[in-house]
Amino acid sequence: MADPVTTETSTEVKVSIRNLYKIFGDAPKAALEHVKEGMTKPELMDQHGHALGLNNINLDIPAKGIQVIMGLSGSGKSTLIRHLNRLIEPTSGEIWVDGEDVLSMSRDQLRDLRRFKMSMVFQKFGLLPHRTVLENAKYGLEIQGVADGEADVRARKWLDRVGLNGFEEQYPSQLSGGQQQRVGLARALATDADILLMDEAFSALDPLIRTDMQSILLELQEELHKTIIFITHDLDEALNIADSIAILRDGEIIQSGDPQDIIMKPSDDYITDFIRDINRAKVVRIRSICRKGATGQGETLKGSLSIEQALPKLTKAPDHTCPVVSISGAPLGAVSLDDAINALKPLESDSDDEVRYA
Repeated sequence: MADPVTTETSTEVKVSIRNLYKIFGDAPKAALEHVKEGMTKPELMDQHGHALGLNNINLDIPAKGIQVIMGLSGSGKSTLIRHLNRLIEPTSGEIWVDGEDVLSMSRDQLRDLRRFKMSMVFQKFGLLPHRTVLENAKYGLEIQGVADGEADVRARKWLDRVGLNGFEEQYPSQLSGGQQQRVGLARALATDADILLMDEAFSALDPLIRTDMQSILLELQEELHKTIIFITHDLDEALNIADSIAILRDGEIIQSGDPQDIIMKPSDDYITDFIRDINRAKVVRIRSICRKGATGQGETLKGSLSIEQALPKLTKAPDHTCPVVSISGAPLGAVSLDDAINALKPLESDSDDEVRYA
């Protein structure tokens, strides 16, 4: 599995979402009052015929990292991402990008936001069937007004980077699903936008191709440091690529933060059930289980290693304990073989809803 923890993530906030609500129906403002008074999504539909899309979303998305927004079907994740570039207008709330109020933007400002600052990669690829691969990759540059010669050079560069050198003159129908999605990714990267919005971008792909695309994304991100907002319903995918995760249910964020914190400290029974079947040996990083201030006689380990990767080294250590350091080499503490084994035990919920180790 690729290691998502490859860079120190930025503390700069790129996108800030405040008190965001979306209600679908004929009278959303009136329905909003019922939601603020505590009415649930099923109750709102049953009693007032309105659908609650988003319920008081508050989220700060750091620059230069991969923010995953996930949840089951109908949780509101795709609705949320479409608010960021105002493909969907909110019922209430605020959206800020680089300190600019997106909801107060004029039509021209919004057009520039979509052309220059945000690019979108869609689940169904969104390629134009009558255009060649190269022409599809150039499309965003054409919208930006880039001269054809420069657009050609930039599009070819990114097609090469995603492994499509030699496919420039083919048409989408001649490509596999994975190849079509690579065209979509090249098109988004060619515009040099700061923010990539990826809505279930790999969900339509076969598992092996999907894993390959995740690896390509992580490799590119290690170089480009874009702000990527990635929508998925797949927990394994989220844990593979995310710097931060927000989990939605019925339009509401249930828990958000470092993926390791969510794995080790789920906020409630819903999250506990959500993560119950993950392979903890592959996804739990030793930085999340090391003991601060502790020392060990074994090999110094990077905190980004998974338990699976660390176990052989812990077994060989004289005291079965290894010191742990951050990506930059700063001491984090130490982890023992017992720590690693205990972290592999699944989490359960107590009767008082407190989460504990099994």
